Amino acid sequence: MSGVNIKKLAEVLNLAPSTVSRALNDSYEISEKTKKRVQEVAKQMNYQPNPFARSLREHRSKTIAMIIPDLVNNFFAQVIEGVEEITQQFGYHLLVYHTHENLEKEKEIVTHLLNGRVDGIMMSVSHQTKETEHLLNVYEKRIPIIFFDRICETIPTTKFVTNGYESGYELTSHMINEGCKRIAFLLLSREISISQQRLRGYLDALKDHGIGEDEALVLKCENSDEENHRIIKNFLCSEAKPDGVLAAVEKLAISTYYVAHDLKLDIPNELKVACFSNMKIADLLNPSLTTVAQPTHEFGRQAASLLMNKLTKKNAPDFEDTVITLPSTLHIRKSSRLL
Repeated sequence: MSGVNIKKLAEVLNLAPSTVSRALNDSYEISEKTKKRVQEVAKQMNYQPNPFARSLREHRSKTIAMIIPDLVNNFFAQVIEGVEEITQQFGYHLLVYHTHENLEKEKEIVTHLLNGRVDGIMMSVSHQTKETEHLLNVYEKRIPIIFFDRICETIPTTKFVTNGYESGYELTSHMINEGCKRIAFLLLSREISISQQRLRGYLDALKDHGIGEDEALVLKCENSDEENHRIIKNFLCSEAKPDGVLAAVEKLAISTYYVAHDLKLDIPNELKVACFSNMKIADLLNPSLTTVAQPTHEFGRQAASLLMNKLTKKNAPDFEDTVITLPSTLHIRKSSRLL
């Protein structure tokens, strides 16, 4: 029998359509005896639920949004792969929004999502994000939200991060052990949590190795590649030039490579370079680039699994206000080693 709907089932069972619907959805309001009867008749009549109609009734879109600051960064592309691996198993669609490291764009996207229909949000904030009222609006409207990598610490939800302090300390110590005495730390912002942790690890490693802190060696860069090329070039041509560069994001390491090529600086003999990056071509660069790689797929899979559990399980609890740390891995290559 085809075209069987809730109304037809209700007629055959001599029950109210609402009772049939609740029974099929395993509602606690319906007795086990009635549930069993409804399910048996539904099976006999080959009843097939309409997922679209159900989504409308439940005010669900079967869609989650992922807000990221930078599409060029391999880290975010690989996190997306991990997220999709999980969401597709549950029949959920993933919409990816790109803020271009711009707070106003981030606010615009969040407002759009609040006015539209998404069931949940995964997010890494822009490096401009200091005020968080737009993110608090998401939480207060009870839209499930999870942060990863660049987190908003003031929103009481689950956040996924890597061990930024430890990896910053380890990478800086490695460069010191390879002979560096003036290591520059390049970053986009001091405001975002992951940069703060990496910077703290860098500063503590310098201190523990008997190297004084030099504020001139902490260089704030911009989102524009052209502007970064100019900033880094001026820096490497100055009297305060470093003998090593530690980049907080991969785009700054790539800009450093371009500048070194322009200035005919030999990497690693004249300038050692390392960065936090998940780029798959690090081995193919000349010289190959030393990186700290984050567990991108695990970021995506674990965060998406938590979100799917919340969206698909009845009476699932709210997210814990906790930070889950996944460790990074140091890959030493030619760009930072003594030759």
